[in-house]
Amino acid sequence: MKINQFLMLILLLYSISIMPGAFFITRAKVSLDYSVVECNFNIDEKTGLRSDKTITLNGYKSKMLYPENLPLIEYYDDEKEITLTFLSNNHEASALEIARLYRKRWQIEVFKWIKQNLTIKKLWGHSENAVNIHIWVAICTYLIVAYVKYNLKSTLTIYEIMQILGISTFDKTS
Repeated sequence: MKINQFLMLILLLYSISIMPGAFFITRAKVSLDYSVVECNFNIDEKTGLRSDKTITLNGYKSKMLYPENLPLIEYYDDEKEITLTFLSNNHEASALEIARLYRKRWQIEVFKWIKQNLTIKKLWGHSENAVNIHIWVAICTYLIVAYVKYNLKSTLTIYEIMQILGISTFDKTS
């Protein structure tokens, strides 16, 4: 990420932080320049937490654009065997809650992918089971078309191929 993009990100995060009830959680860059204001040594490493600090940004522009103190959390992910560092403006949530909230965001990312790639116009039903079946049928159709695209070495997008084939697994036929 270029320095200007990083500064714009800090400005965006600060503008989010001053909105009532809004907060952010993001991965901290390895090269983040900061000073530790406070360190919480009362953490249980069995939960995955490695550190819980309150920091202030040191960079001149970063400090001007985001003057507030920020929680900085280090969390060890057992599944992926990596340590993740999170930066947030949420001073109310515990370090463990911040780490868990970050993990939950993947559910949002999956929903966003489904919304962007599987344009489901009308659901077949409204029960949880009906919605799950509809989404899985749409995903299977998408994967079959992606496989066909791969085998044909087509330059068309999956969406264009579905348009040509007239596939509409997303509409109820009767």
